[in-house]
Amino acid sequence: MYTFSSKLKTFSLILMVVGLLGIGYGFLSSPKDIHEVEAILASESHGGSHDEAASHATESHESKKGVDTHSLDVEHHEHLEHVLNQLQNKPWAALYVACIFFLLVSLGVLAFYAIQQVAQAGWSPVLFRVMQGITAYLPVASVLFFLFLVVTGLHIFKSNNLFIWLDPEVVAKDKIIANKVGYLNFPFWIIRAAIFLAGWNLYRYFSRKNCLAQDEANDDTFYKKNFKISAAFLVFFIVTESIMSWDWIMSIDPHWFSTLFGWYVFASFFVSSITTICLVTLYLKSKGYLENVNTSHIHDLAKFMFGFSVFWTYLWFSQFMLIWYADIPEEITYFVTRIELYNLPFFGAVVMNFLFPILILINTDFKRISWILIMAGTVILLGHYIDFFNMIMPGTVGDKWYIGVSEIASVLFFLGLFIYVVFNALTKSALLPKRNPFIEESKHFHY
Repeated sequence: MYTFSSKLKTFSLILMVVGLLGIGYGFLSSPKDIHEVEAILASESHGGSHDEAASHATESHESKKGVDTHSLDVEHHEHLEHVLNQLQNKPWAALYVACIFFLLVSLGVLAFYAIQQVAQAGWSPVLFRVMQGITAYLPVASVLFFLFLVVTGLHIFKSNNLFIWLDPEVVAKDKIIANKVGYLNFPFWIIRAAIFLAGWNLYRYFSRKNCLAQDEANDDTFYKKNFKISAAFLVFFIVTESIMSWDWIMSIDPHWFSTLFGWYVFASFFVSSITTICLVTLYLKSKGYLENVNTSHIHDLAKFMFGFSVFWTYLWFSQFMLIWYADIPEEITYFVTRIELYNLPFFGAVVMNFLFPILILINTDFKRISWILIMAGTVILLGHYIDFFNMIMPGTVGDKWYIGVSEIASVLFFLGLFIYVVFNALTKSALLPKRNPFIEESKHFHY
């Protein structure tokens, strides 16, 4: 049985406390009205800020005084309102990126576990309890995420405007969004979210229950039950994952759509999930646990990390190249915004998620060396976190992005919560599923 060390538990609690304090500071320090925004823009302009859009708007307003004072005042006021909305969105968006990223990491591990069940894989049963420990975060994340969606949809906090299609005034003025109101409306949106989250968690509950029951069984009845429900879950997952990506990420930019987006989001969080399995496994091995996990198991996880990094890159390039080449204004604006305003994180994600993994993990020997996998895994997780940052931030904060207290604190809080829940769950059962039909094959897996 695994014992949750006091040092790791303390570390996770410290991360959560520091994260909560930082999140609170982020919300308290955001501007409350346009007068504060004016002061911020004035100080940035006076200080030679690189915020060219704000500076240009201010200069343009000053240079055109006397031409049409009323219209210029209205335009200037609307610009300030827009900037206020972006700056108030910033702590919410940072919280949202962290919340959805860790949720999807646990979901990806659940999908990987289901694939192993359906494929009747002989190499992976020694890792099943690691996967189940990571998926223990899914119920906690689901509750937090659903509450976040409810708070957002009901406009409980006026500063939260992540999804502009939830604003009736915007819908009334925007024909494109108005045409989508049959699908993009709060009741239908939140019902879909409830169905998705409930379905994923039900599978997680029953699959773990059956896996534990199999340890005490005299036949393979519970294993066969898991096979059937895993097959059903994968069908449910394929459908709901795509719709989830449209609802929770793509609808942040409601004028834009991509038929590849569901696969793209899947590739990003799935490789992050496999990387997380690898890192947790390496940590447990370093502490003397998982004695039946050998370098061949680690090598297989590293191969999945490598393969899905290439798969992510294929989808990234396919989506980017087709839209860029077609050069249709309503489609290309998505990438123009990210290239012009998010140049470093946009192309930096490609380096971290493709160039780095392919250069490191293409070597067979490196796939068996722990410190190399820890380094590669850390870069991959950071890179895909930045990928989610790139998907969400431009549509919520525009050019007002920077890595500040809110962004760092949100990561710290959810990382601390993730560590606490996962490693606490690992203490609840033996780390080896003893009665799995393939457990002996898995224990002696070598090549």
